[in-house]
Order: sequence, then structure tokens, then C-alpha cells
Amino acid sequence: MVENYRAAARRFSRRSLFATTGLLGLAAAGAAVGAGVNAAAETDGVKSTGRGEDLGKTVAGINPVIRTERVFSKSRGREVDLITILPPGVPTENLPVSLLLHGLHGSARTAAVGNIADLLAVGVATRLSPAFGFVALDGGDNYWHDRGTGDDPMSMLLNEVPGWLAQRRLGGPDGLPAAVTGTSMGGFGAFVYARRRFEQGRPVNAVATMSPGLLTSWTEMAKRNVFINADQWAALDPLRNLDKLGPAPVGLWCGDRDRFIEGCRRYIAVGHPEVGLITPGGHTDEYWSTVTPDVVRFLSRHIG
Repeated sequence: MVENYRAAARRFSRRSLFATTGLLGLAAAGAAVGAGVNAAAETDGVKSTGRGEDLGKTVAGINPVIRTERVFSKSRGREVDLITILPPGVPTENLPVSLLLHGLHGSARTAAVGNIADLLAVGVATRLSPAFGFVALDGGDNYWHDRGTGDDPMSMLLNEVPGWLAQRRLGGPDGLPAAVTGTSMGGFGAFVYARRRFEQGRPVNAVATMSPGLLTSWTEMAKRNVFINADQWAALDPLRNLDKLGPAPVGLWCGDRDRFIEGCRRYIAVGHPEVGLITPGGHTDEYWSTVTPDVVRFLSRHIG
């Protein structure tokens, strides 16, 4: 099986892979996004456009190794899915991983937006990316924090995930994720996670966010019923706590028709992320598939 994988990878030159997957970057991807793409009404959750593409199956049959397990989270008081997404054909012991945080009304099973799992597999196979993996978990709908109900997904990420990863010999001896990646609500959670890791004296190597749920109005945020009050939101809002996020390089990608565009523009203007790109699109998987090549490249620069 490993030999078949390696043979398939060798059939693709660097040039042909770039042409096939769009890893040349957002210039070509942005040009390919038509005016009618992502015209559907937007929500905070992941909206599938029904393209049905599976990049991993169309590029040399190189597919990620995906494993779904059920674990009990004391922090959340329930069983959750723990999904590991790993590149095939590489040693996995102590493999660096990035958390992959889902959006509102999502789950671990919907966290890998925009073919990001397939891009990882192909990028590692062709040595365009160092080997690393993703780990996704069920985080509920409370913006990855405890709103006072005792359901604390952030505590799960900080205090339970390292042990789960160490048991699986991922993330190094201590099981710490090297990076965090999040979409929509998960992007908000990624910023909060990076802040907490910095406060613990164990900063992440990188923070990658796609269409992060950065709102600029309490009136709008209150509609989501995920914070006790405006003070709790203000205490966690990345836009109001830039000095607390730590030194990790940040990548932020957002579509120009996304409902979070105002907050994302503001973050780019005042937070000065390493990558801050606004490109055509909305809050849909169709849009995210245009930026995940750049997300994987960004993570590849910092994951090790």
C-alpha cells in the first residue's frame, strides 16, 4: 500500500501538482471565482455548495488517513468525536498536528472544509509540505468557551487534548498541538486558544483562520446567544484583546461577501497578520476551497 502511494506521488512533478491543485496560490484561485459563486444566503455555519469534488481521489489516488474515535470529555461532560486527519505513507509518531476547529452548528466531522484534508495529503506526498496532521473535535455551539453551563470546550482543548494526542503518539511527547486552524466560529475559537496557550507559557507556532467569526457589534453577537453578556464577549473578543494573543504568526482569509467581512478587515488593519487576504467569495465551502491551498502553505511554514 505504501509503495503504491509513493509510486503515485512520483508520477506528479512539482509543476503538474501546482497546476492541478492550485497550490500556486490565491492569484489563480481568485481569478477562477466567478461573480455568481457563493451567492446563496450566508449563515455562521458551513454551507456546502454541493460541488462533490474529492481532490484526494482525483490527484493520483492520494487520500488522507482519517480515523474517527469517541472519547469522553470531562470538560464537556459528554462523549465527543475525536477525528485525526493524517497524510498517508509517513511515520506518525510525534507527528506535529494542528487543531481544526469547526464552525457554528458544525462538528468534528464538518471541520475539514474546502478539501483541506486532501490538500494536506497531496502536499506531503509531493514534498511541497512537511508532514503534519489535523485533529478535530466536537466543540458545541458556544464559540469554543464556557458560557456558564459547565460545558467548556476550551478546557477540553487545553487540558484534555494533549493527553489524547500523547496516547496516540501524536504532537510530540507532551501531545501539544503545534498550531490551530479554525473556520467561522472556529476561527474565533482559534484566536482564544492561541491566547490561552500564550498565557500558559506554551504558545502555538501558528494560527490559521478562515472567515473567523469576528463581529463588531454586540447587537449582532447577542443574536447568537453564546455569551452571557456583552462584558463576557468583550473579555474574549480577539479584536479587543490583540495584545493578549501572543507572538504566533496569524493567517486570516475572508471572502469579500462574508458576513464577518467588517471584523476581518478590522483585524487585518490593526492586527497586522502575516497573511491577511480578502478575496472574492462568501461564507461557503466553495469559497474556502479557493483559500485552503494557501492555508496549508502557511501552516507548512510554521508547523515544525
